Amino acid sequence: MIASEVRALFAVAARPEVVSLAGGMPNVAALPLETVSAVMADLVLQQGTVALQYGSAQGVGSLRESICDVMALEGITAAPDDVVVTSGSQQALDLVARIFLDPGDTVVTEAPTYVTAINTFAAYQARIAHVPMDGDGVVPEALADAFARLHAQGRTPKLFYTVPTFQNPAGVTLSAARRHQVLEVCRRAGVLILEDNPYGLLRYDGEPVRALRADAARGHDVVYLGSFSKTFAAGLRVGWALAPAAVRDKLVLAAESAILSQSPFTQLAVDRYLRTQPWPDQIKVFREMYRERRDAMLDALTAYMPPGVTWTTPAGGFFVWATLPDGLDAKAMLPRATGARVAYVPGAGFFADGSGRANMRLSFCYPPPERIREGVRRLGDVISDEMALRDAGRAGVPTARSPLQTPMGSMRDRGARSARGVRRA
Repeated sequence: MIASEVRALFAVAARPEVVSLAGGMPNVAALPLETVSAVMADLVLQQGTVALQYGSAQGVGSLRESICDVMALEGITAAPDDVVVTSGSQQALDLVARIFLDPGDTVVTEAPTYVTAINTFAAYQARIAHVPMDGDGVVPEALADAFARLHAQGRTPKLFYTVPTFQNPAGVTLSAARRHQVLEVCRRAGVLILEDNPYGLLRYDGEPVRALRADAARGHDVVYLGSFSKTFAAGLRVGWALAPAAVRDKLVLAAESAILSQSPFTQLAVDRYLRTQPWPDQIKVFREMYRERRDAMLDALTAYMPPGVTWTTPAGGFFVWATLPDGLDAKAMLPRATGARVAYVPGAGFFADGSGRANMRLSFCYPPPERIREGVRRLGDVISDEMALRDAGRAGVPTARSPLQTPMGSMRDRGARSARGVRRA
């Protein structure tokens, strides 16, 4: 087991003088806390003897029904019996890895990918093979090539792990055309897709993106992971897995051996909230709040970043993926940044092979817009100082660029003030 790059920053990022652009913490202050309090109180008064007792390892039946309604917004047709409720989608990820992975097995992932997924797969002694992304998500041809290369080596991938919508950390979304290609590539290769989708309902404009699971030709092609951490409350730790029957049964057994039962209290609280409150309206509140913060970050990046810095433009979710000019190392620069009272997550933590030294993940979900702008201003000054040191020949050596360090999507000149597209000086 290895430490998380994100968790390691918590002590520094929690200092009040530091503007944290590091953690992907949802802003629960936007919740109607009096209403949530009333929901909790009513739950204890009306169902306390059930809510405070042991429960099923598969999860409360009424919540599984509600989860199917939530997934329907992304085009998924599902039965409650195929849903397993977990302690956040992170536990679901761990249980899937526990079921499928033996030491030496291979998991294929996007590059970059979710840092804690890397740590989870590593804990089960699996090997990770990365596949490049661009502005439209993972490249299907590269995915097919990776499968063919691994098969030629006698290695059959157990899983393809993907965060296809508002990806963590890159912020990009797999295009509709590529979704069908990815499904077909994995079907031909006989590789199970593990679709992790915590941000899917947080699209800033338009309807939610259709999930991979919604278009899978057979239900057993995709195991879908969801969570209420980003659309309700992270502290309740309620997520789920939608899986074929054979996988579902194993997930329940694995959950029983790990924690005996899930928490009926938190599950019933989420279910009661979904059934009694206008939760789609609350998600709209979240979307508008996060869109404002996204725009504040993009505007500040345009205003304060020195020449040579580029970044992605997310259509939803929490994150921007930035790339530094040649010769700068985001991890080596972090102490200087925290000394300047701004924090981010270095990109190397999102690769299993040591790549990403010139990248950083910037999160805009938690600080208010004015703090985001100030944090980006401080970061721009730090990067400018690092570039001056580089140019003077006193620091750094050029680092290899990852595929997301190359121009992708729409690029624009530094003089443009639009906050759309990917910027390059």
